Amino acid sequence: MRILIVDDSAMMRAMIKRVVGLSAIAVEEILEAGNGVEALAVLESNDIQVMFTDINMPVMNGTELLREIARRDEWPALGRVIISTDGSTCRREQAADLDVDCYLEKPVTVEGLRDVLNEILGTTRS
Repeated sequence: MRILIVDDSAMMRAMIKRVVGLSAIAVEEILEAGNGVEALAVLESNDIQVMFTDINMPVMNGTELLREIARRDEWPALGRVIISTDGSTCRREQAADLDVDCYLEKPVTVEGLRDVLNEILGTTRS
């Protein structure tokens, strides 16, 4: 499995990468991007199974990224998880329209991330 972590904070990407490593889920490779534009380039050149994205980023934010992924319809099986500090009801309702599998609040736990990955891996998108 290949995972893409999209966050403008290198420290947050490293933390999520570490949590994935501790989750005991078999991961072949973890790729990183600092914004939505970089993430699209990674998606175009790699077979990614799960993408974790922040919402608030420069250049192209997570909402714009998820809308672009949906518009292109090139990655129908891509697992999509938002990891954000903004867990407000309003933000979660907006996420429901973005075809995401899960919305996690920072900081993420090993158990929470493992549960989300197991759920996504057990689910096939149509």
